Parts: sequence; C-alpha cells; structure tokens
Amino acid sequence: MTKSELQKMFDCAVHIGHRTHKWDPRARKFIFGERNGIHIIDLEKTAVYLEKALDFLNKAGKEGKTVLFVSTKPQSIKLLEDAAKDCGMPYVVSKWIPGLLTNFGTIKKRIKYLSDMKEQEKSGEFEKYTKNEASKLRKEMDKLQISLGGVENMKSLPDVLFALDVVRDEIVVKEAKKIGIPVVGIVDTNSDPNSVDYPIPGNDDALKSLEYFVGKISETLKKTSKKV
Repeated sequence: MTKSELQKMFDCAVHIGHRTHKWDPRARKFIFGERNGIHIIDLEKTAVYLEKALDFLNKAGKEGKTVLFVSTKPQSIKLLEDAAKDCGMPYVVSKWIPGLLTNFGTIKKRIKYLSDMKEQEKSGEFEKYTKNEASKLRKEMDKLQISLGGVENMKSLPDVLFALDVVRDEIVVKEAKKIGIPVVGIVDTNSDPNSVDYPIPGNDDALKSLEYFVGKISETLKKTSKKV
C-alpha cells in the first residue's frame, strides 16, 4: 500500500484505538504503541490485513457470492445501508434478530410474512380491515421492516458476513462462525482478532474510519459482484 494511502488512513483516524485499560491482549500484535492512555493501531498492519480481506471479497464477488453487511452502531446505519444497496447486497442495521443465521428457516417465514403484508397493502387489501386492525398491521409491518427489510430479498444463507464492530455485534459473529460462514470484520484494540476469519485492525467508532473501510469494501464488491 502506498504512503498516500497510509496517510489517508491516518487522516481518517483509522489508527486511533480504545483506552489502554479497555484493550484485549489478543489484539497486541496490531498495536503500535500508546499515547495519552489511548492505544495506537499499526497502520502498516492494517494495510496488510485490509488487502487480504479485499482479495477475499474480490474473489467472493466474482463467484457471485452474497455478502451480508451488519452493524447495529447508530452512527453507521445510513452508511452501511447505502453501501450494501450500492453493491446489491443484503444488510442488517439497528437490530439483529437472534437466530437470523442459525435458524434461517424460521426467519424466512417472517420475511415472507413481511413481503405478503407489503403486497396486501399495495393491492388495497388492507381496506377490508377496520381502521384499528389496519393500524396494528401497519405497525407490525414497520417493526418487521426495521429488522428484516434489508434481508427481504435474501433467499438463502449468505456466503460471507461483514461486521463493522465484532464486539458490539458479537452474537452475529458467533452465529456465522457456528454454521461456517466466513467473517470479515473490523477489529479495534478491544476486540479479539481470532473471532473472525479476516480481521481488519482499525478504529470501529469514528465515522471517518468507518467510511474509509466501508468505502473500500463497497468499491471492491461493486467492481466484481454479479449482483449489482
């Protein structure tokens, strides 16, 4: 990776980790040092691991595989949703439904239920209900849309999971690992890099850092994916 790219990562605060007392010792190999009680991430190692992850995603895209984008971090919702849509990939933001991966057969029924309700509303079938009944259905539909709207077109389990925060969304990573779905994830200094298959050491809190990583992954998949 070029010096200009390393500078770009620096400018995006990719190197800023968590406070030293919050670190995970297993992330030691990615830490350059500390400053004012904050761990500093080694950007040269970030560059190496990012390249490995992008190579993997490049191959996955060429093979027509599905990459599920996941983040429940409030500051990343629009960023991740827009990026996933841009790549033609499914996504989950705001809320993760436990069992979405490990109990996908049941979740598929809920996804179909959401699609059926949307179709009923669109065709005017809601008019046969009382105002109170229709209101309850719309509220239920809105609730399902928040949790399942991003995977509505996902007909089978994803081939790859991309997680922005492997600590916050630990349950998601565990579900993927349990059923053998490879995980690409940003690992900050409070994270266990061994919990994912393709760890990318970096700041998982600052919006500029998240924009940098998501932009790189989105760009790679847009160039190679057959789903766009």
